[in-house]
Amino acid sequence: MAFPLVFSHPCCLDHDPGPGHPESPVRLSTLLSRLAREPGATVQDAAPAPIEAVLRVHPRRYLDDLAAWSARGGGALETDTILNAASWDAALGAAGAALAAVRHAHDGRGNAFAAIRPPGHHALRESVMGFCLLANAVIAVREAQALGRGQVLVVDWDVHHGNGTQALIEADRSVRFVSLHESPAYPGTGSAAEVGVGNLLNLPRAAGLPARRYVADLVGGIVAATEAWRPDFVLISAGYDSMLGDPLGGFTLEPPDYARVIELLRNRCPDTPIVGLLEGGYAPQRLAEGVVATLHALI
Repeated sequence: MAFPLVFSHPCCLDHDPGPGHPESPVRLSTLLSRLAREPGATVQDAAPAPIEAVLRVHPRRYLDDLAAWSARGGGALETDTILNAASWDAALGAAGAALAAVRHAHDGRGNAFAAIRPPGHHALRESVMGFCLLANAVIAVREAQALGRGQVLVVDWDVHHGNGTQALIEADRSVRFVSLHESPAYPGTGSAAEVGVGNLLNLPRAAGLPARRYVADLVGGIVAATEAWRPDFVLISAGYDSMLGDPLGGFTLEPPDYARVIELLRNRCPDTPIVGLLEGGYAPQRLAEGVVATLHALI
């Protein structure tokens, strides 16, 4: 299998929440610079997401409001979610890269990764939240299903619970969601008692545990979720704020730990396409190394 193709969009670098904000364009520019030095790595620009694909997840009024707010120059929609004039184009570019990665993998051309920002797993149906504007993972889920991939597994290893993803799929038996996340921590959701219609497996864990414990627990969660249920497609909400030393998280993972999870997924779900979507990660050099380890494991 070829080195996974990486999809992005130039506008993802133009979204800027302002000086000192952790969700900085430097996160992505550092990753792209690192990929430019990686033998075999190719980054391909995707087209912006068509509105029709986004409307599978978000209502028209919400999208119109985001576009209008950005067109007026942006500003704070909540305490930590801030738009500028480029944010709407960046959101459509990020979603478009996610869609392109799904189509690439669905077509049998290899696993793929979307190097995108703003992230998406906190975005709700009609509200921004936690740096996120559009629910990229759920937009990708609906694209995979539109292509005939009926059952989709979403694995979220971001240090923060993907509350937006969960809220959008928690009543949908065709989607299973496995989330390893720090607790107590933002956004305060994701208890083990939150099981949806039996399609959610939340793994809240304390900060500071040995990396092997986090990996073992996430692997165990994936095994449990796929015990009598086989996905047709796997999406990873790939947040690298779960790495040791991230300023917004307290987990202790290292780049090889993500590769171990990918190895389990590939063994557990053979011949199933896997697509990773960038979520958090606020130590840019560390984020880049985590993504590279993930890409190598996807080969």
